[in-house]
Amino acid sequence: SGIPYQYVKEALPNASVLKLGLVNPLPKKLIEDFASKVETLYIIEELEPVIEEQVKSWGIKAIGKEIFTVQGEYSANMIRQAILKEELNLKAPAAAPGRPPILCPGCPHRSVYYVLKKLGIHAAGDIGCYTLGNAKPLDMVDTCLCMGADVTIAQGLHIMEPDTLNFSFIGDSTFFAAGITGVVNAVYNQTDIILIVLDNSTTAMTGHQPHPGTGMTMMGDVVNKVSIEKILEAVGVSKIVKADPLNYKEAKAAVESVLDEKGVRVVIFKSPCIAVAKPVKAYQVDVEKCVGCKQCIREIGCPAIVVNDGKVQIEPSLCYGCGLCSQICKFDAIKEVKRHG
Repeated sequence: SGIPYQYVKEALPNASVLKLGLVNPLPKKLIEDFASKVETLYIIEELEPVIEEQVKSWGIKAIGKEIFTVQGEYSANMIRQAILKEELNLKAPAAAPGRPPILCPGCPHRSVYYVLKKLGIHAAGDIGCYTLGNAKPLDMVDTCLCMGADVTIAQGLHIMEPDTLNFSFIGDSTFFAAGITGVVNAVYNQTDIILIVLDNSTTAMTGHQPHPGTGMTMMGDVVNKVSIEKILEAVGVSKIVKADPLNYKEAKAAVESVLDEKGVRVVIFKSPCIAVAKPVKAYQVDVEKCVGCKQCIREIGCPAIVVNDGKVQIEPSLCYGCGLCSQICKFDAIKEVKRHG
């Protein structure tokens, strides 16, 4: 049932498959008829063996969680490997090198996390592109539960550890969808937290659809934007600072300006997603000045920065001209150049 059907069709396109639509109650006769026509019956469901246990209770022989996991997420490769191992005792195909998801080159969120990483804070995250701040070397998202949970989890952490700086991170789209009520609760209960709004002017993770802050409806009509800043003022947030995340000094100063304040304070970092605003700058490493310290690689982890013969290089096709690397290079070895094409 559900999405595993798609995995099965991709993994084993010639297999006989019974796709269940309604699963409660289970269509007993349909399943019995199907089981009578196949040599071996596999029950594939994500994740608990709800269907499997009921079908086996009818006396139907089937293979399920003996070979399929009850943890993680299913995939076509996992299903194919499990069944082929069971039937043909084949070795698993060679796995490709692991490629964990990371923030895009030029993403404005990267510099925000870089600024905050040095503060030793609790970082309550949320669901969006910015969740990828949990990956090394940024390593800056401690929690991720559901949309809007960043600000509410930060409140709970403050109660448990009031002497620790408790930050929460939320995107502009998620703020409108699920963040406002948490902010109201934090203000009303006088919670000492710092909210970081990562405003990249779109719903970047799930398709770049518009939201109330973009000034455009789903049908493409231009309308008045709903202001995040005015909403925060209306619910009682007294300290609101705005900054450009791609300006490292400005971003750092904005965060520092709210550290010693009390109550709910907010820093709005506004810079468009690279998919919304195409770059006009590019950067290049001066190999004569580069000493190979690799600070830019170790600390920000931009995919556009690579090493060749011990020297750092910037891949032109990946560089989106955010300039963060040039701002943190201690040897002034990264310079802006004219973009070609």
